[in-house]
Amino acid sequence: MDRLPYRATAGAAPYDAIARLPVAVLLDNVRSMYNVGAFFRTADAAGIELIYLCGITAQPPKGGIAKTALGAEQTVPWKHNWDALAAVTELRTQGYEIAAIETSERAIDLFDWRPRFPVCLLFGHEVDGLSAPLRDAADAHVRIPMLGLKHSLNVATAGGVVLFELLRKYRKLTSTSGPA
Repeated sequence: MDRLPYRATAGAAPYDAIARLPVAVLLDNVRSMYNVGAFFRTADAAGIELIYLCGITAQPPKGGIAKTALGAEQTVPWKHNWDALAAVTELRTQGYEIAAIETSERAIDLFDWRPRFPVCLLFGHEVDGLSAPLRDAADAHVRIPMLGLKHSLNVATAGGVVLFELLRKYRKLTSTSGPA
């Protein structure tokens, strides 16, 4: 499925050269349809390539997804695979760096991470996070810096933070007009 070739937002001109952000998102066992819908909406806004819905993660069409996606579930390409590791293997054969978005001892700070595009971001269950086999399959572990007392964000909020940081980094990497 191809995205529509338009930039509907004022101020998007610096991003016109980016046909699509070379990023995929894999959601494994994300139980909330509202979170899934929020990922679709953010994926559309950032112009990513694909969302993989794995395990128990709900698939469109579903009312809970549509409520927060606001139509983005119809414009963002997506696939379903019950087996997240099989999806990771498929993406790796296509040259994707696999990045687990998790707070772990080996995780590097999002702002220090130098992704190798294309990249696939792994997000897991809202409470339990990613399974050990998915964490082990990742090339990089990336954490969002947390300055408050809480040490995590809602999974869809975390997705927005990471996707727009990747958009910023990719724009800077591909820009010929100087720093982003």
